[in-house]
Amino acid sequence: MERLEQLGELTCRVVQQLDDGQKPELVVILCHGFGAPGTDLVPLTSQLMKCQPRLIKSTQFIFPEAPISMEEFGFYGEGRAWWPLDVEKINAAIANGEFRDERLNNPPELAEARRMMIKLIDRVKIKTGLPTSRIVLGGFSQGSMLSTDVSLRLDEAPGALCVWSGTILCEKQWRELASKRGPMKVLQSHGTIDQILPFKAATRLHDLFTEAGFDVDFIEFEGVHTIPTESITNLAELLVSLLDD
Repeated sequence: MERLEQLGELTCRVVQQLDDGQKPELVVILCHGFGAPGTDLVPLTSQLMKCQPRLIKSTQFIFPEAPISMEEFGFYGEGRAWWPLDVEKINAAIANGEFRDERLNNPPELAEARRMMIKLIDRVKIKTGLPTSRIVLGGFSQGSMLSTDVSLRLDEAPGALCVWSGTILCEKQWRELASKRGPMKVLQSHGTIDQILPFKAATRLHDLFTEAGFDVDFIEFEGVHTIPTESITNLAELLVSLLDD
């Protein structure tokens, strides 16, 4: 069952197949990438449940819609963004084969997106009665960067972090936060021929995670800026392992 729900300040698609009155044992919050609609990742729910049927009667999936409309950038449609990007500059870098190094980038709007996500998480905890450790955060591309930033700053580590085709931002802050985070499970996947967010930058993010002592499942695949089947399968297995904890 899918429903539209306002959680904090964000419009969300909530998907679950729980019995009437039943509260979830686990909540998974997945954030879409730049330019995608709020519905973009919703179909993953059926794939995850097919991989691990145990998730059907135990897990609630939440897909927040980013606050910024792409119409503000001159695009039409239902696309959204967590913070603005210079699309022309990105396209030029891709065309010229330039390496996009985002390590020093700390978008001004990231703080506001983070605040909205933390407010969403607080609302979920109140509604479900679950602790942060029973909430999994993740997403694709820009959405995974936001989820990483939030996961490092929460008072308590989430149950796990899922980073699909993400990259490293505000490196100094993230390294300092990661060193103090304590144990955290991370699923990370990235294509070796990703032209939008280079694989080399993903390995730097992976190094940040491992140096902080996180339990990292890193999936390197020969592909572009996408979500491979293996990463969906591994996320389903990770979620079931959290249910068994």
